Amino acid sequence: MTTPNDAQSYQPQRDRIFADLSTLVSFNSPHSTPELADQHEAACAWTVNALKERGLDVTRHATVDDADTIIATKAPANGAPTVLLYAHYDVVPANNPEAWTNNPFELTEREGRWYGRGAADCKGNLAMHLEALRLIEEHGGTDLGLRVVVEGSEELGGEDGLGKLIEEKPELFAADAILIADSGNVAAGVPTVTTSLRGGAQINVTVETLRGPVHSGSFGGGAPDAAHALVAIANSLFDEHGRTTIDGVDTTAKWDGDPYDREAFRADATVLEGVQLLGTVDDEPADLVWARPSVTMIGFTSTPVAEAMNAVNPRAEAQFNLRVPAGQNAAEIADKMVEHIKAHTPWGAKVSVEVSGVNEPFATDPEAPAVATLGQCLKEAYGADELAVIGSGGSIPLTITLQEQFPDAEIALFGVEEPLCGIHGVDESVDPAEIERIAAAEAAFLQRYSK
Repeated sequence: MTTPNDAQSYQPQRDRIFADLSTLVSFNSPHSTPELADQHEAACAWTVNALKERGLDVTRHATVDDADTIIATKAPANGAPTVLLYAHYDVVPANNPEAWTNNPFELTEREGRWYGRGAADCKGNLAMHLEALRLIEEHGGTDLGLRVVVEGSEELGGEDGLGKLIEEKPELFAADAILIADSGNVAAGVPTVTTSLRGGAQINVTVETLRGPVHSGSFGGGAPDAAHALVAIANSLFDEHGRTTIDGVDTTAKWDGDPYDREAFRADATVLEGVQLLGTVDDEPADLVWARPSVTMIGFTSTPVAEAMNAVNPRAEAQFNLRVPAGQNAAEIADKMVEHIKAHTPWGAKVSVEVSGVNEPFATDPEAPAVATLGQCLKEAYGADELAVIGSGGSIPLTITLQEQFPDAEIALFGVEEPLCGIHGVDESVDPAEIERIAAAEAAFLQRYSK
């Protein structure tokens, strides 16, 4: 077996990456849209064939949410460990294609970037895996055992699909190292590994104060308004600097990894000129989004403005998204938030609180052998002296399921996504150089780790 000295020795081919990704993007494959089931199936079938062409044994496994998970395998040789590679072939809906500069299902190059739904999340990562597998074939193969897992319903959360499949048939997923390509770099050209993810929950709050709407001229100022009560509850969850505060919960932790530059954060979050970031000068963006719990009101319902009338609102409802960092228990924090909401409900208003979608946070050790080896390969592929080690405010419930099932397995998160990709939005894109470099790094890892 021929093994190059460093990741830069691997030379990905952009034309075949473009061909793979172009085909994948052509499938309008959200799992959440029944009328597009044929497109979802076509994306699955194409991926099965692409993995078979790489010489892997490929099987499809039905999940309880009717989205097949693809598992492609190769047995280890000479006592080598087994590595699991993960990506997903479903996408979020493109919504209104007319809002896109080009057809979202036709991979289009503009100013050095490739545009299309799923170009980054996560079909770009799938194309990266395929190129890495080609590269190791061209360099003599690997003794590693391989398990390539491609999910079909990640954008729905995955807990009811792949998560249950892992719990029911863990032998299909057993590995010594797990590389989850569903993340990315802090910026294009900056090699990065993600070492923590926030968990969280959905908190639905309903407030009622009156049997029905009453005239605001006759009763406003005396009758308790449900919308006002709910706004007061929401306000109690933040201090004067906009920092999340939940009674009995530590919301002051500091991030101990690489920082998140303030100006970069402003740009990535598209903060309008003149609008301040939350927190004080002592609160870094990384503290707020990677190290502390946060609450976001993601939905609010009372009387729509278009239907507004001179009446006191009898009922109001809000949906809060709770995020919980590694080191804290999401279920416990959710319970604390429920207690907080009830304690801060004004005027004896009737309040009901429902908690759903609880998922625990995740953390991995960047110094663990597999993670460190991947980090070194990423630095080599980028010709960089440093590796960015970051957290993520988002959640990938799969990580916790795998960690619980395989506590001795090392798990690394990385990928082709970076802030300019605009995942889930209009004109999603990917920098093809990111796919090339990360494919080269993954190929180098798959040979180096076998030793």
